[in-house]
This record gives sequence, structure tokens and C-alpha cells, in this order.
Amino acid sequence: MTRGFEAVAEEFDPGPGAAFAATVDGELVVDLWGGPGWQEDTLCLVFSGTKGFVAACLLLLVERGELELDAPLVRYWPEFSSRRVLVRHVVSHTTGLPGMRPPPTMEELLDGERAAARLAQQTPFWEPGTRLAYHALTYGFFAGELVGRIDGRSVGTFFAEEIAAPLGLDLWIGLPPELEPRVARLVRGPGYGASSYDADPELLAAVYGPMFESFSWNDPALHAAEIPAANGIGTARSIAQLYGSLDRILKPETERLGRSELSRDRCAITQRPYAFGVGFELQTELGRFGPPPAAFGHTGSGGSTHGYWPEERVGFSYVPSELRPEPEDDRGRRMLAALHACV
Repeated sequence: MTRGFEAVAEEFDPGPGAAFAATVDGELVVDLWGGPGWQEDTLCLVFSGTKGFVAACLLLLVERGELELDAPLVRYWPEFSSRRVLVRHVVSHTTGLPGMRPPPTMEELLDGERAAARLAQQTPFWEPGTRLAYHALTYGFFAGELVGRIDGRSVGTFFAEEIAAPLGLDLWIGLPPELEPRVARLVRGPGYGASSYDADPELLAAVYGPMFESFSWNDPALHAAEIPAANGIGTARSIAQLYGSLDRILKPETERLGRSELSRDRCAITQRPYAFGVGFELQTELGRFGPPPAAFGHTGSGGSTHGYWPEERVGFSYVPSELRPEPEDDRGRRMLAALHACV
């Protein structure tokens, strides 16, 4: 713990297990972990926090001139059914395909190619680009196809080789089996589910599929698979370092593009407020990224929150093993308020 950040430690309550980390100018200033069985190197699944990892991958392809935001998706994925869907719709959750009918199965979650093949035949729920609806799982299927078809590597391999390894990060999309003993066991808190917001049950099932029918996220098979929307695993320390080191993998103008607003609205399905840049989630009235209005990153189901404060040059990550529902859960907001008071 760097001197001057003691108030953050005072706010930290690990409960059954949690970790919080922060960087300033790329240097680690807060590194907290605790709870039964948690160690310095304990790994934790971060659900949609994974989408922030994937956003960095897509931005790297944009920077290299291999991916164009205004291009139709069919330029990269010729088998895709709708020529009206653009790449910018994918990264801003406005494709009109936040889910699939019938809903994705567990087998499809574990086999991204199988899921993508069926997604390619889907008809958008509404006109692409007209409504924001959170793509809980389909974002990953879209992104996986883009990375794979442009680069030839899976998104998990691309992330590992182009981002995690160069930065020395303990982060994974598709966990190596030998690391499974380090993974924290998740526990369901009271009221936790796909969404605590009101939603049409049929549409909610189309979006979330089998994710919450049975609690299977402690299954090593789900950790080992590549689910680019939902099964990133790592330490809070490494996620904070990822956001604090974006300038080491992306040019300044690319990082600014990543947080340039493309969509802002209430989700057409759950009515939760969202805003998106190029894959990154932006600040809303929920304040999930702490006090700074320019904050960006990505939140994860159950309470995890990860991101960057550009003006303060602060990267951060909070990962809990006890999953709680929004908007009641304020653990991350409390930690980030304490952190902000120290910088």
C-alpha cells in the first residue's frame, strides 16, 4: 500500500473473498485482497469485465487499419445475414441482435464457432443502429468472429499474445487448466440474477440464455472455454494494470477513440442505463466507475468494476467472489469514492 492511500484499505471489506487494486501513472499504488482462502495470486472470473479486454483487442485491429468501424459486418463475416449491421453497431451494442431466438444453449457457450454460425442466420430484433440493448453474450460471438476472421487467431489467443503477455498480466480468456486451482469459488448473494431491472422474460432469456438457469460458473469447463463476452479470469492487480497501461499498447488517439461515445440510452430490454464507446462502457448516472465523469472501462455481473480515469491517470479493478444484484450493490462505488479522495 502506497502512503497516502490508507483510506482505501479502511473501506475494503473482502467478505467471502475479494480484491481491489489501483495504479497511478502505471504504478501500482493499491493492492488489496482478502477473505477465506484468498491469496495474493487468487484468480477470479469477472463476467462482462471481459468485454473490456476484448475492446482493447478490437482497438488494436482498428489502429492497425485492419478493422473499420463504418464497414458493414459482412465485409469481415460474409455469411452474416444482415448487410445493415455495421462494425460500429457491434461495439456500441446497437446491432439489433442482443440475443438469439431460441436462446443460446450451454453447448453454444462452450463452442463459440457453433454459436456464431447460428447468430449469422438470425434476423435482427429491430432495425440495426436504432436502439441500444446490452449484448450480454452476442457481443462476444460478434467480437470472436471479427478477431478470428481478420487475424486468424482466436480472441483468447490474440489477447494473450498481443496484450496480456507483453504487459506481463495474469489475465485470460480461456484459462489454462493448470491454473484452475487458483480460481476463487463464486457464491450467489441474496437476490442475484441476470438482471434486477424489470425486463420481458422472453427477451431476457434470448439475451442471457442458460447463464443463470443453473449456477455453473464455478465449472472448470466454463473457465477453460473462450467466452469473449463473459468468462475472463484474472487478478484485480492485472486488470488495474491493463487499464493503467493502455498507453503501452495503443496510441493516444486510439485510446481516445475507444472512449468516444457511440451510444447512450436505457437498455431496450432491461431499462438499465448504458453508454458505450468502441467496446468500452462509459460512465452513466449509476456511477459504477467512481466519481470522474470521463471514466470508462467495463463492469461485470455481480459487482466487479474495472476501468480508467483519464484526467487522474488512474487504473482500477474491484473483483468480488460474492455476487450481488444491481443497483443495490455499492461495494465498488464505495471503494472508488475512497480511491478518488486519495488522488
